[in-house]
Amino acid sequence: MAHSRTHTQSHAARDTRGFEFESTLGKIARVLTGQYGVSVVFSPDGPRVERGRIVIPEYDVGESVSRDVLTGYLDLLVARAKHSSLDAIAALPQDVSASLAQIVEDRRVCAALLDEYPGARWFVGKLRAHAAANTHARWNTLRWRDRFLWRVERMLWHEPAESNEGSHSLDAALHASQECIDAARHSMSTAQSIATAHAIVARVRQLSAGDANPMAFTADADEDIDAESIETLLNPDDPFSDASPASPRSQRESGTDRDQPQPVGMGHSPTDASASSDLQPGTPPARSTRTARPSLSIPLSTEFDVITDQTGAGDSAAWRAIRAAARAQTAPLRDKLERALSADERTRWKREQERGELDRTALAKLATTPGYRTPFRVQRTTQGRDVAVTLLIDRSGSMAGKKIELAQLCAAALCDALMQLSFDCEVLGYSSVESEPMKRLVERQRAAGADLSRYNRFVERLDLQIYKRFGSADPSGLANLDCGHENPDGEALAWAATRLADHQAARRILIVFSDGYPATGDGDPQVLRTDLRRRIDAIGQRGIELVGIGVLTDAVESFYPHNVVVSRLAELPSTVFSVLSAMLLKRGTHTAIPVPTI
Repeated sequence: MAHSRTHTQSHAARDTRGFEFESTLGKIARVLTGQYGVSVVFSPDGPRVERGRIVIPEYDVGESVSRDVLTGYLDLLVARAKHSSLDAIAALPQDVSASLAQIVEDRRVCAALLDEYPGARWFVGKLRAHAAANTHARWNTLRWRDRFLWRVERMLWHEPAESNEGSHSLDAALHASQECIDAARHSMSTAQSIATAHAIVARVRQLSAGDANPMAFTADADEDIDAESIETLLNPDDPFSDASPASPRSQRESGTDRDQPQPVGMGHSPTDASASSDLQPGTPPARSTRTARPSLSIPLSTEFDVITDQTGAGDSAAWRAIRAAARAQTAPLRDKLERALSADERTRWKREQERGELDRTALAKLATTPGYRTPFRVQRTTQGRDVAVTLLIDRSGSMAGKKIELAQLCAAALCDALMQLSFDCEVLGYSSVESEPMKRLVERQRAAGADLSRYNRFVERLDLQIYKRFGSADPSGLANLDCGHENPDGEALAWAATRLADHQAARRILIVFSDGYPATGDGDPQVLRTDLRRRIDAIGQRGIELVGIGVLTDAVESFYPHNVVVSRLAELPSTVFSVLSAMLLKRGTHTAIPVPTI
């Protein structure tokens, strides 16, 4: 099971964004939920659970969070999806009672998940520790109600409070609510979690109104209390109201009027802990001042990216016409490759066998040697055709016209030939297009003062197409090949390589068709180029054989160690077929790929 993971797993922080980590988390989510169609994406608006999708908070890994914390978020959200009534929680008015109900419910559903998958305890523990460190660093900037919610969360998880988390008013409220908190620990359903949350809030409001006895939790007037005094708590004002007053000391230390709520706890989207971790107590988190240019092109969010599987969805008549045109150009090349592969495989026989195909060279021995019992031969197991091939096509606007038509013809020729030769293959396409939801997201993030310096794709979503997937014998989806807007090559390459790496094969070949440098409408071109180089290096380290085909451009020479530049479009199908043939006939090495010079 996915959660047989133990402490021996490597916990080093690394780049977790992009399709590789999302793919890993997606597999875990599908196992844990038992739902095949569940996907996992990153977004600053996480964490949350939607129908068929789990949204994990976007985070700058390597600076403030590890893979284990993000996996902890996944476990939490899977627990919600499996064991919680999401509609009941979502229907609550967005107030302190709803926040508290979610805290109680998260504790209940996580306990259920841990009973099923004890290995998840490590990751949930990492998430708890991360939430505690984040809250500790921001404690002096939090409203009283957020401090109270965090202390309740601590109590539900049987965690001791930090030294700076105590105050007379909080202790009085928690003491008065002890019976309700104990009931919350034993919640058996979402309805019970909501009911106990309302009971806790009602108990604190009774204390605020003077209807409950705070017992010994009184303070002298000159005692230095870091939150509201008991006198403040006992006034008729609602302690959970946005307008509830803050103590003078808290206002002096925070340096802010604290108009904006700052939710805490493991169930909320994290703040920029990298900016707050080095702050002295009482200093508000500041906007990042980093000026170093990032080396990877990180999207603000991947939740709006669209992957469309068009396998078998193309017009059959249009596909037959494309295939006929492709065969007219490449049929002699395919026949030549078939002869070369067959000749190579016919020389690989294991002789002197007791069963198999009769070996003609052993007939004389069979006639002259009494008791001879091994006149057979069997073909040796060869990895010659255990090769998976992915064709990745740049669908940017500059490919429109003759370029995309020939790329389509080329992909059709290769795909058709590979299937006839018993090689598994898939054909993918990529581009980026502007997204209104992403525009609204970036506006919200900027209005909230979020540090967006580490991102390099803000308002464009990826438009990823699968024209023929592995295992399918119907490539008619290629008839739907068209062009989009821009081409974030690095991200698309990582997506294609992850799909290819997940496919079982002795060798994996990835051929990329591109007609220029990577580009997006709102990204730094230098970051996009650095990103592409790093992705190509990572793909090579995974043993995938990669070739860049430049369509009327030599840009591929700047990125791909193995590349071919096609200067005449009419030569594209035959040139790429020759490249693929050379790679398929090359055995025993993945480090040197013969590419003919054009």
